[in-house]
Amino acid sequence: MNNYNAISDDIIQQIKDAVSGKVYVGDEVNEDFFHDEMPIYGDGYPDCLVDATSKEDVAAVMKICNENKVPVIARGAGTGLTGAGVAIKKGVMINMQTMNKIIEYDEDNMVVRVQPGVLLNDLAQDCLSKGYLYPPDPGEKFATLGGNVATNAGGMRAVKYGTTRDYVRAMEVVLPTGEITSFGAVISKSSTGYSLKDLMIGSEGTLGIITELTLKIVPAPKTTISLIVPFEDLNSCIATVPKLFQANLNPQAIEFMERKIVIASEKYIGKETFPKNIEGTDVNAYLLITFDGDDEDGIYDTMERAAEVLTENGAIDVLVADTPAQLKEAWAARSSFLEAIESQYELLDECDVVVPITKIAEYVEFVNETAEEYMFDVQSFGHAGDGNLHIYTLSNESDKLDQFKDEVHEFMLIIYKKAYDLGGKLSGEHGVGAGKLKYLKEFEGNLNTGIMRGIKKVFDPNMILNPDKVIGLE
Repeated sequence: MNNYNAISDDIIQQIKDAVSGKVYVGDEVNEDFFHDEMPIYGDGYPDCLVDATSKEDVAAVMKICNENKVPVIARGAGTGLTGAGVAIKKGVMINMQTMNKIIEYDEDNMVVRVQPGVLLNDLAQDCLSKGYLYPPDPGEKFATLGGNVATNAGGMRAVKYGTTRDYVRAMEVVLPTGEITSFGAVISKSSTGYSLKDLMIGSEGTLGIITELTLKIVPAPKTTISLIVPFEDLNSCIATVPKLFQANLNPQAIEFMERKIVIASEKYIGKETFPKNIEGTDVNAYLLITFDGDDEDGIYDTMERAAEVLTENGAIDVLVADTPAQLKEAWAARSSFLEAIESQYELLDECDVVVPITKIAEYVEFVNETAEEYMFDVQSFGHAGDGNLHIYTLSNESDKLDQFKDEVHEFMLIIYKKAYDLGGKLSGEHGVGAGKLKYLKEFEGNLNTGIMRGIKKVFDPNMILNPDKVIGLE
């Protein structure tokens, strides 16, 4: 284990003298910076918080902290779900939300340059106003782009467009030593040595701090249609997904959800959109499918072909949303799943395993059957088009916190093992952080985690940057 130095008054003064942004110490640090969106992993209290205004601010803080062996953590909007953005080792937290400018569009090369504190929603709206689309679409629209890149956030449009990794062309990075460098380039292809840019993507702020991003954009599609597709059971619901790909329908997004989570979400938002019973048949699972493109007639033809595939494979009905209001309503419940869960339960934990799409139904049934042995409820939903599942363990017995944590840990070990047995992985988009660190070595093995730890030590010799996240310091 690394022994870090406590931050002293002298170090704080050095930081204040070296940066342009505001510096907060002790009780001046707002409690919003103590945790992320998954409080079960605990709080962390930074000794010092710095509002970064430039790469020079970040570099100055890193240089001072590296020389004094003080832990540092870069923080975005705090919307993470694994504790990656929590200062569990105290030290200095750098607030990247203050670097939030959309710098410029390069329309000839179809890229946009941004600072890491720009919110996903702000870039998405700005792109649309100019006729462009930034395709990555994680569920939390008010996360920062730096945080999205740091976790390689996927989202709902990953089926057609890919994940955040596919849209990062270049980045400016401050290394843990305080040195400033750049990875990648505006160009769309490169075989120039190891891809250091791709090592940074998904590293959860453990290898360097991103201070600028160059992101690929595409022309915005002219037409978008969504289908709400009810099924009597989960098996037939999920089994239909490969059929859509085999029919070459190229959907933008395919989400699956069970009846219980839909009811909870609609109760939360106060509006019902998804049918619960159709001509005497109870609906127990749904697909929410979106198609987009430039040819309106072509999209409607695709929709009709999709409807045929869906009904031939067990769909009770196919409901079409093709106006802005209908599209908004169709996705409102899906977008509110996490908030709905948080509003109804006092204790929650989550995993976002990914399995082959042909194994989703088998996996979710296994999860539901396994959960019957434990004290907590389980609700699941996810991205049926890419096999990324969000499984929540939920309880209102806050007086049994220790039992909840122990049982969830045992449950997670079982369902992670099942995911790996089916050819899956620990996380599809939320990352490892601190909350899932104990599972990484268990399921990735000593060799792979040893390689990861070696990479960490090359970037960060003193192991000061976001310590005890992703890879332990053993």
